Amino acid sequence: MENSRFLAQILGLYMVIVALGIMCNLKNYQRVMEDFLKNTALIYLGGIIALMFGLLILLFHNVWVAGWEVIITIYGWLALIKGIWLITLPNSVAKVTQLYQKNTSLLVAHLIVVLALGIFLITKGYFV
Repeated sequence: MENSRFLAQILGLYMVIVALGIMCNLKNYQRVMEDFLKNTALIYLGGIIALMFGLLILLFHNVWVAGWEVIITIYGWLALIKGIWLITLPNSVAKVTQLYQKNTSLLVAHLIVVLALGIFLITKGYFV
């Protein structure tokens, strides 16, 4: 339970800061993504970071329970999968990113979900 609270504090703040940062700077974020796609080394580095992030979460918190703690485990698995995807299939990243660039409402909807999960994790991590 202590690991769950600690990771909820970190992930909750991370998710809220990233979601709000992107929402407040959508045009700048779209330029960042265009630049990111032009540099295969950055895609690879992003994959390494996501892979390590996912592995660390899963090594410390691979908890499958019927409670809020499972959100952290699922997040770890998603980070691991994203890291593997970026490293092994870097050419497919452009197609997914273009989907978000063309459909800003899809990006905003995704960010709202991330923001809500972040607020939920902050609540569990700091106040419960």
